[in-house]
Amino acid sequence: MEIRQLRETEMEEALQLVWEVFCAFEAPVYSAQGVEEFRSFLQNREEMARQQFFGAWEGGRLIGVLATSGPHISLFFVRREWHRRGVGRALLHAMASAADYPEMTVHSSPYAVEVYRRFGFVPLGGEREENGIRYTPMVCRHWTF
Repeated sequence: MEIRQLRETEMEEALQLVWEVFCAFEAPVYSAQGVEEFRSFLQNREEMARQQFFGAWEGGRLIGVLATSGPHISLFFVRREWHRRGVGRALLHAMASAADYPEMTVHSSPYAVEVYRRFGFVPLGGEREENGIRYTPMVCRHWTF
């Protein structure tokens, strides 16, 4: 498996992976407003250009994506068939190696709260909802990936 920062020419493929995984795991528990809000976020090219993207590749195929905005994880998606096979951990490790932040934050989807807990993140409160997007704010101060 190869983990590296994404090239600009790979962004469309990365955003398509994010959308496909979102539709499979997140969209079913979101309102129509939340799904549309997420789609709008992905289509905001200025916002996407400000993100630092990492990709996981296997056999020339993109299998996972992680994006950060400073010390905040904004996107973290792995293809279904690659769940629980170390892809997420490898992406987080690459991000942590490239960044120099004392802590990282994330607004975890309902599906991913336990995933983030396994990596050392702790909730900063209960689940919230903004514009139809359900999330739990979390922080990691001690890397376990």
